[in-house]
Amino acid sequence: MVAGLAEPLEQVGVLADVQPEIAVVDKGYRGVEIDGVRILLSGQKRGLTRTLHAMLKRRSAIEPSIGHMKADGRLGRNPLKGVLGDALHAVLCGAGHNIGLLLKKLRLLCAQILASLQDWLVASAAAPVIQTPRVV
Repeated sequence: MVAGLAEPLEQVGVLADVQPEIAVVDKGYRGVEIDGVRILLSGQKRGLTRTLHAMLKRRSAIEPSIGHMKADGRLGRNPLKGVLGDALHAVLCGAGHNIGLLLKKLRLLCAQILASLQDWLVASAAAPVIQTPRVV
């Protein structure tokens, strides 16, 4: 299991030009030790600062999004070929998921605007009309 974590950490070091100091992983990596890397397990309580606790919560918040993209966003099936196709497909699925979230918020905003406009129209129609005398 060590090789399963060492390779991605090495790849992060190559791509980012910075060696990772902390790895946030699930409980399948319990007992794994890598030199120079602090491994945090999901659900871990001991020895966590507020910042590390926030990192664990952030990871827990991302996992359901990935699950939804696999089930509903076609991330589970890849029609594109090759390594580049895999990467493009994952990025496009993420972009599609984000656009869906934006459309959901816009739909809510439009509903709120229409409700307030309707309230304003009802209030203006119910207001008494004051006629001023015409001066000729």
